[in-house]
Amino acid sequence: MTIPAQFDAKAIENKWYEYWMKNNYFHSEPDHRTPYTIVIPPPNVTGVLHMGHMLNNTIQDVLIRRARLKGFNACWVPGTDHASIATEAKVVAKLKAEGINKNDLTREEFLKHAWEWTDKYGGTILEQLKKLGASCDWERTKFTMDPDMSASVIKSFVDLYNKGLIYRGYRMVNWDPEAKTTLSDEEVIYEEQQGKLFFLKYKIEGSEDFLTIATTRPETIFGDTAICINPNDERFTHLKGKKAIVPICGRVIPIIEDEYVDVEFGTGCLKVTPAHDMNDKTLGEKHNLEIVDIFNEDATLNSFGLHYQGKDRFVVRTEIAKELEELGALAKTEIHLNKVGTSERTKAVIEPRLSDQWFLKMEELVKPAIKSVLETGEIKLHPKRFENTYAHWLNNIRDWNISRQLWWGQQIPAYYYGDGKEDFVVAENIEDALKLAQEKTSNLKLETKDLKQDVDALDTWFSSWLWPMSVFGGIMDPESADFKYYYPTNDLVTGPDILFFWVARMIIAGYEYAGEKPFTNVYLTGLVRDKQRRKMSKSLGNSPDPLDLIDAFGADGVRVGLLLSASAGNDIMFDEELCNQGKAFSNKIWNAFKLIKGWEVSETIAQPESSKVAIEWYEAKLQQTLVDIEDNFEKYRISDSLMAIYKLVWDDFCSWFLEMIKPAYQQPIDSVTFVKAIEMLESNLKLLHPFMPFLTEEIWQLIAERTPEEALIVSTWPELKSFDAKLIADFENSIEVISGIRTIRKDKNIPFKDAIELKGINSENVSTYFDSIITKLGNVSAFEYVSEKVDGALSFRVKSNEYFIPITGNIDVEAEIKKLTEELNYTKGFLKSVEAKLSNEKFVNGAPEKVLNIEKQKQADALAKIATIEQSLAGLK
Repeated sequence: MTIPAQFDAKAIENKWYEYWMKNNYFHSEPDHRTPYTIVIPPPNVTGVLHMGHMLNNTIQDVLIRRARLKGFNACWVPGTDHASIATEAKVVAKLKAEGINKNDLTREEFLKHAWEWTDKYGGTILEQLKKLGASCDWERTKFTMDPDMSASVIKSFVDLYNKGLIYRGYRMVNWDPEAKTTLSDEEVIYEEQQGKLFFLKYKIEGSEDFLTIATTRPETIFGDTAICINPNDERFTHLKGKKAIVPICGRVIPIIEDEYVDVEFGTGCLKVTPAHDMNDKTLGEKHNLEIVDIFNEDATLNSFGLHYQGKDRFVVRTEIAKELEELGALAKTEIHLNKVGTSERTKAVIEPRLSDQWFLKMEELVKPAIKSVLETGEIKLHPKRFENTYAHWLNNIRDWNISRQLWWGQQIPAYYYGDGKEDFVVAENIEDALKLAQEKTSNLKLETKDLKQDVDALDTWFSSWLWPMSVFGGIMDPESADFKYYYPTNDLVTGPDILFFWVARMIIAGYEYAGEKPFTNVYLTGLVRDKQRRKMSKSLGNSPDPLDLIDAFGADGVRVGLLLSASAGNDIMFDEELCNQGKAFSNKIWNAFKLIKGWEVSETIAQPESSKVAIEWYEAKLQQTLVDIEDNFEKYRISDSLMAIYKLVWDDFCSWFLEMIKPAYQQPIDSVTFVKAIEMLESNLKLLHPFMPFLTEEIWQLIAERTPEEALIVSTWPELKSFDAKLIADFENSIEVISGIRTIRKDKNIPFKDAIELKGINSENVSTYFDSIITKLGNVSAFEYVSEKVDGALSFRVKSNEYFIPITGNIDVEAEIKKLTEELNYTKGFLKSVEAKLSNEKFVNGAPEKVLNIEKQKQADALAKIATIEQSLAGLK
């Protein structure tokens, strides 16, 4: 086979991916082997590949390819999440651009548009993952809105409702006025924002007196239903039992007393708006206050806002301040810094809102999830430090608001048969609901047309928390062959930002439905940041297009570049130079392969001693590295595993092993050494394959003709064997000897083609096993050990051993003596200046210990150098 001169990633990536797909290597079915299973964190169906996906999915692919090589039945399930808020927002925007208002459509009409949009744009990211080399079982691809997946979600809801764990409640919720839906607490991001504190005057009924209240939200005065004072605050004793008048709207409201009021904050008086503040709602319930909701669902004011009706809350905030000032009801304003809740998805400022919602009781459900991670260690988080975050969230968990005011998603399976809030039944379908409604009402005349399904959809996370089970049919059929074989899965690779949203909830669901953990290990990746430590984002323009990177550096180069700097849980400072480093590594391996395949092989010449020794050393070195690799994988230090392989291949294989066995110019290599060289190269390719699948498969297939059963992707991971550690240590000493020879050649301008003699005093009894290597790599014509120093020779030391290179006609002795004399004089002058410092009492007594130690080290180094130079001069004279 012809080997191209240069490695061309573009030319081979599609070729090998199609080959892998054609031969069905990625697909898994239950069999006699031990399964190794990963489920993909399903990206949003609206998503496109970004750097975070690149890192996350590269790590998953490394784990799955390694498991495949280790003989496991490897199964990596891909899929996408319907992403209710994000997708519905995109569909609404598309319709708006076409002049269609969502509110003018029926649910069925809107969902038709949503499915059309999903079919057209959804799943792009999965196709992009193929460019990266992701070896997912594409036949098992799932979408959280697939019929069987939706059926699992509905079955789960009904089951939890029947267990008394799901309830409907009128609660204060986080309302996203842009998406027009409620959000869970975890979907709200609190940001510090600078705003204003408004000091408003409320007149006391029946007098000219007034009280002052500080608020950040003057627009909410239309919803005020009381003023609250602390009963122990002597400043306001005269107000007890009285009433106040709300500015502009003129509503007369009671002045109530409660120790909840902080006498130190603001003015000590609190306006109570039960419809628009969680704490105010609690006060309102306690004191039986009226609830006045002043906002529409888009956070514009309703009719309670009087002449501000229809205006946005922030517009009203500006305008009402002006009106209050004109009325003399605004005492002053101050700059105020406070935390504002914003929607994770739309970035809109959250509005507290009272609403009928569905909730899941978490207090009991969460206990197995706490125990498995924090007590028994049945599930391990990597890095372990994230256990603190996990513990904080789960030990402070609140009931989960699982309903969303959206149409895109699984519709809540509650069916209303009357006008009352409790006039509903919960069932998996309308037929079952009808039977339950007939039983509950004792009215057999009820028909399906009399039932009305709840219009809300379920939170997306309520779908994806079933993911490791539902992708294998475990909710609908717990006895299914796939579920019993693949569940629980092995490893989960995800970001710490969804440790609570998704990871913890999957653990909760796993114990609730399967009675066991959903996975054993959770590998938490860091964020990919730029060189300035900024989070990558489109708005900052600092996030490169992953497909452009693959085009420039090759998929293998990008994978290596990302992973070399990706330690678990730590953020990556991404630089394109990392990908360039990965590309250079690809070229290094390619050139090493070309070098080996370019050698002429002889079946008749004997194997040199140096080659025999080199092979024994490299086999030991490979085994030593394999031990490190396995240990790092066990500890989920993926980048350390890659670095170990990188050093083995770049330094030990390319820089040393190939040099040791390389035949002389235009000479053949013996067949025994050549076969071993190919064997070592193949072992390297196996170790590299999970990280660099395309390059390694290309070289593997060029080494020899292979059947599909012999492809690298389904070959065997190198086997751990015992090795001689002393052999490796002894070689390190030989490297120093070779380095000493090369330094003298360089300093004295002795060409490598000119052979030299070498003599050594082996006072440390160092092994002579590698002397044949020293002889070859140093181009030594004769190497012998002597008991005395050699006169008239250049020398160098390796630890206590001394080595001599007798001077030949290649060296100008007079010029060498002159050069060494100049160096000696310079070094003596330097020593004199250092010793002058150290003899200065003022310097010695005043200098920090660190500085003093540096000067003493300079003195010791200079003395040692002078001794070496004087010894070399003595040998030349």
